[in-house]
Amino acid sequence: MSDQAVTGDGPSDGEAGEVRRFWGRLGLPGLIDVHTHFMPERVLRKVWEYFDALGPLTGGLEWPITYRQDEAERAALLREFGVRAFTSMLYPHKPGMARWLNGWAADFARRTPDCLHTATLFPEPDTEACVREAVEAGARVFKAHVQVGAYDPADELLDGAWGLLAEAAIPVVIHCGSGPAPGKHTGPEPVARVLERHPRLRLIVAHMGMPEYEDFLGLAERYGEVRLDTTMAFTDFTEDFVPFPRRALPRLTDLGDRILLGTDFPNIPYPYMHQLHALERLDLGEEWLRRVCHDNAAALFGLRWRATRVVAGWPPKVTGGSDQVVETGTVGQQWVAPGRRRAENESV
Repeated sequence: MSDQAVTGDGPSDGEAGEVRRFWGRLGLPGLIDVHTHFMPERVLRKVWEYFDALGPLTGGLEWPITYRQDEAERAALLREFGVRAFTSMLYPHKPGMARWLNGWAADFARRTPDCLHTATLFPEPDTEACVREAVEAGARVFKAHVQVGAYDPADELLDGAWGLLAEAAIPVVIHCGSGPAPGKHTGPEPVARVLERHPRLRLIVAHMGMPEYEDFLGLAERYGEVRLDTTMAFTDFTEDFVPFPRRALPRLTDLGDRILLGTDFPNIPYPYMHQLHALERLDLGEEWLRRVCHDNAAALFGLRWRATRVVAGWPPKVTGGSDQVVETGTVGQQWVAPGRRRAENESV
């Protein structure tokens, strides 16, 4: 995706090597992480200060941020992990911020080709216009943070924006569950009201909807465009205070094509690899892991590979350019960069 060459001959030890061996064992060309945070540095520093101070929305949990590097180092680390596409989840906590954040995110996407162009929204009189501007600028995924923003997702000020995003088939990663601490409008009921009005809206429920896991699984079972991301779910950190109910594991299998890898990088209190281990130990099978860690997001965002030639060796080697060639252990495949749209006569 990026112009920088990334090869399987990269870090062979340490965490990066462990992450790459994980997806290599699954026969994948890398990972797609739909829930990573990049935002203006001074905003991100404020977020880290909030976690350090055990702000109310942390639920009072000790939350040591694992990856406090600067922006360039954090993006480079994701590439070392073999994350082929990621997002810049950012969000306003008050009116008047969304348009500014969207401008920053558009610039970040231009200079970071492996980042899916991300945008955000907030209930204001001009929300629909703000969202339309972001879509026209190339946004491919939105972030809505009901907990931090303290707004009702069913607010009439958002109705036009939801309709626009549903029509454009642009996914929205939405933090709407009541974990790690409840907000005024968190929980499944407000989201259910949104979906009643906009049943084709592509919501990706962040954190598997914790702690209302089963309620949000129910919404995904009812609405075919609702998905969930794995962000922080199933990890030791989360299992200690809001464990995922074991009785619901079969539902994860049934929804295997609508669960996406998310991690919350860099704002996590444990190594990146732990999220992958947490998914693996669910023991739902390698095919489920392949879908969650790569295939589902590749399909959703139109990230395509085309078979080119048989090669040997593993892990994959990726050589540069905006259309990178990904060599797997059995077949070479061509990566089509996420900002590029397939021509009508182009084969997949």
